[in-house]
Amino acid sequence: MNDSPNPQSPASESIVPATVLPTNVHNTALIFEGGGMRAAYTSAVCAMLINEGVWFDWVGGISAGSSLSASYLARDAKRAKESFVDFAADPNFGSWRTWLEGKGRFSAEYIYEQTAEPHQAFPYDWATYQANQTDFGIGAFEMRTGKMHYWSRSDVSVMRDLLVRVRASSSLPILMPPVTIGDNVFVDGALGPTGGFALDAAKRAGYERFLVVMTRSRDYYKPPARVSTLIRQVFRKHPAVINGILQRPARYNHTRAELFDLEKEGRAYLFCPENLTISNSETNVAKLEHQYRLGEIQTAREQAAMLDFIHAGE
Repeated sequence: MNDSPNPQSPASESIVPATVLPTNVHNTALIFEGGGMRAAYTSAVCAMLINEGVWFDWVGGISAGSSLSASYLARDAKRAKESFVDFAADPNFGSWRTWLEGKGRFSAEYIYEQTAEPHQAFPYDWATYQANQTDFGIGAFEMRTGKMHYWSRSDVSVMRDLLVRVRASSSLPILMPPVTIGDNVFVDGALGPTGGFALDAAKRAGYERFLVVMTRSRDYYKPPARVSTLIRQVFRKHPAVINGILQRPARYNHTRAELFDLEKEGRAYLFCPENLTISNSETNVAKLEHQYRLGEIQTAREQAAMLDFIHAGE
């Protein structure tokens, strides 16, 4: 399926791309689950799809899944891995010091909005994004109303439009500052009605078949949530956030059950990590690299089955 070149010279300006990069998977949606740095493991799936030239019409992601979606939209396998492995070595990536400074445990504005230009630390291939025909759904949780909001290609004119939305989707309450876009303030989309899967957005886009890249094992079940005194104090004026945290386990488990039912019906392929041992806040590059390599091994083992599922829908 690898049939399209990558345009060069990424830039933040909105320009008409010289090249159009077509898609070749039309009846199946690609969904990346969130999970913070656990995506070091599952970024191997994203890299494989890019390297194999598997170009979906639509990709959806929440939280870390939005970062993988952004790499997929740029058709950048190297960035898919580096976002969750090598980038953690950047001294500005984040720490408890940056959290105390109000920048976040992961220095969100730096990671998503101050590194993507060609001359900066982690350039984003904006030209390829523009030429790419894949549409998307990147979701975040509106903290005043408790409503989930998904953005698509029609909401993006310049590179910052995309990356600030990825940041909003990924902004863990307490650990990262909320993000204002327009008149609304957003936090991590995992607080929404699906618990962190863009399945609802994929359905609304008209899809009935799904390749879902998950960041929890097949037998995982999310336990009931507790809301600390700190969280209740910080979000006392935003009860929707507290409610979202409390409801997330039930919503997450419900969506997983639906996905496994879809799998039984032959309408979903679920990639579930088998050897994932890190937390969502891991920043040790050696551990992240090891998880990526384990993800590569499992991805290689399942690659034929994933591609067979994709082709069966065409």
